[in-house]
Amino acid sequence: MTAELLIAFIAFAFVTSVTPGPNNMMLLASGVNFGVRRSVPHMLGISLGFMILVIAVGLGLGQLFELYPALYSLLRYAGGAYLLYLAWKIAGSGAPDTSGRAHGKPFTFIQAAAFQWVNPKAWIMAIGAITTYTPQDGFLVNVLLIAALFAAVNCPSVGLWTVAGSLLRRWLDEPRVLRAFNIGMALLLVASLYPILIDVKGSL
Repeated sequence: MTAELLIAFIAFAFVTSVTPGPNNMMLLASGVNFGVRRSVPHMLGISLGFMILVIAVGLGLGQLFELYPALYSLLRYAGGAYLLYLAWKIAGSGAPDTSGRAHGKPFTFIQAAAFQWVNPKAWIMAIGAITTYTPQDGFLVNVLLIAALFAAVNCPSVGLWTVAGSLLRRWLDEPRVLRAFNIGMALLLVASLYPILIDVKGSL
C-alpha cells in the first residue's frame, strides 16, 4: 500500500467513523446516562466488532450481496427493526437514582460487536474500505492491515461522542431534562432510518 493510499484511507476511516450514525448516537446517550468508564465495553465492541466485519467482507462475504441482492434488503430491514427497539430502550431510560447511576445498563462488548452485523452503515463502510482502498497485490495481508487500521481510527473517533455525552451530564441533572434528552436521542436514532425507508443505498 502506497503512502498516498494509506493517507486517503485513514481520512476515509476517520470521516466515516466520526460522523453521526447509529453507533455514535447510542454512544452519546451512553456517555450521558452511564459515563465514559461504563461505556468503554460499548466503544471497544464497536471497533473490534467492525474490524471482524471488515475482515469477513474482505474474505468474500460482501460478494453475497452482489449474488443475492435480497440479502441486502433483509439486512437493512432487520437492522432497522433492531434500531427501533434500541430507540425505544433509550427513550425509556430513566433518571439517575440516589447513587447517581442511571437506570438500565450500558451495551456490553458482545452486544456492541454483534450490532455491527445488522448495522447497514457498518456494512457500507466495510465494503467501501475493501473495494476502494485495498490493493490486490498481497490482498489478504492488506485486508488485515485495513481492518486493523480502521479499528485503530474508529475507537478514538467514536469515543469522542462518549466523552461529549459525559460532558453533557452536568447540564442534565434535572430528571425532566435528562428524559427529554433521551427521547431526543431516540428520535435521532429513528431519523437515521430515513435512508432505509426511502430505499437509498449508501448512507445510514
